[in-house]
Amino acid sequence: MIVVRAPLRIPLGGGGTDFPSFYTKHGGFLISMAINKYVHVILNRSPVDKMIRLRYAQSEVVTKLDEIQHTVFRETLRSAGINNSVEIVSLSDAAPGTGLGSSGSFTVALLYALHRFRKQTPDPYSLAEEAYEIESARAGLPVGKQDQYMAAFGGVSCIDFEPSGKITVSALKLDPRHLEELASYLLLFYTNIQRKSFSIALQQDKDTERGSKTVIDSLQNTKRIGWEIKKSLEQRQFERIGELMHEHWENKKKRSNEMSTSSIDEWYQIARNNGAIGGKLIGSGGGGFLLLCCPPEARNKVRGALAKEGLLEMDYAVDKEGAKVLIDD
Repeated sequence: MIVVRAPLRIPLGGGGTDFPSFYTKHGGFLISMAINKYVHVILNRSPVDKMIRLRYAQSEVVTKLDEIQHTVFRETLRSAGINNSVEIVSLSDAAPGTGLGSSGSFTVALLYALHRFRKQTPDPYSLAEEAYEIESARAGLPVGKQDQYMAAFGGVSCIDFEPSGKITVSALKLDPRHLEELASYLLLFYTNIQRKSFSIALQQDKDTERGSKTVIDSLQNTKRIGWEIKKSLEQRQFERIGELMHEHWENKKKRSNEMSTSSIDEWYQIARNNGAIGGKLIGSGGGGFLLLCCPPEARNKVRGALAKEGLLEMDYAVDKEGAKVLIDD
């Protein structure tokens, strides 16, 4: 049996510039934080039959790869050359469509487990790129590269995307005490809305490809804000990060009228009225998790106000390891 986990992530700045449709023309940059919420993949080789058994939110038992309904499961197994006698279970701390990057983390964890089954240990760059290739080219999903790279690398990472296609990942240089201080400023609340993130991402990708000035200008501004957030983090200007997140959110809403809802706008304003400096919906928008930057003295007031609205807070800490094999028996 093989058990692998891959972390979920909270994007801090620059999200959206990780799509090739943008960065191959303009370059991209983002900064993101892996957290100790995970997708776990358990793989076991069946000794008694040649069936393929898959368990995730649903269950599938099939005899052939082409019968698998879950596209990423099917294409990842095909890529690994495994077509029978296997049982795989996927468990996630967050549902798909909630903005924490669970789909990318799932692909990375599954790929890592299949590589370990074949006695291989891929480096994080190869693992992330292979996961992106499966999701994008093989499964046909409109995805960027943030989720796969953060799942593979972990930590608080800066990712540079050059027009040439070269990608560089570097860890943000922060003392562990300062990482804890950062996390204490950032509160995460579930809106109880699972959004159709792929539809928003697909439209952004199409708009970028056709050269929409509104979308490209917004993404250029997003990249600039990402750099400023990095600088503010390095200088421990945590309240400035809240101001930049507010600017990011107002800028991000220009890309699509599906980015927010009246309820989300109301909750965000309630948070700000109770002391939050700024924040944003994480992921593609439309629902999922609301990230808020709050000074220590305002945290409990914000928590109380949003609890009255029915929003649930998710506690978290920074994951510093990235994708990891827990059991290889």
